[in-house]
Amino acid sequence: MSEHPSSEPRPTEARLLHMVFPDHTNHLGTLFGGQALAWMDMSAFIVASRYARTTVVTARSEQVDFNQPIHKGDLVEVVARLVKVGRSSMNVDVEVITEDLLSGERKLCTRGHFVMIALDPLGRPTQAPPLPAA
Repeated sequence: MSEHPSSEPRPTEARLLHMVFPDHTNHLGTLFGGQALAWMDMSAFIVASRYARTTVVTARSEQVDFNQPIHKGDLVEVVARLVKVGRSSMNVDVEVITEDLLSGERKLCTRGHFVMIALDPLGRPTQAPPLPAA
């Protein structure tokens, strides 16, 4: 695959879809918090990697709020949005939205904030591209 032409904007959002199967749940039939965090971190990693086009790592996850339970059988959409770029850091807000496949009802269940760091080939923090002016 070829790279995006330089005239195309860098992606600042990633959306991942998952189904909640029994092996993702606890004894109450709801999604393990650790599984939700893993999906959130993966989406933050993807959006930051696609934006910076370099290796990235998670520096911090903070302010993760689990507001609604996520049930076995739910479709889960994880939406990661790049909201701020520092020198090497990229701040990503992540939302977890469930959808009942039969009714179509959607609920915002979980929110969190992740800080990702761009790395050079030697594993040192490197300059991340600045966000375009809005």
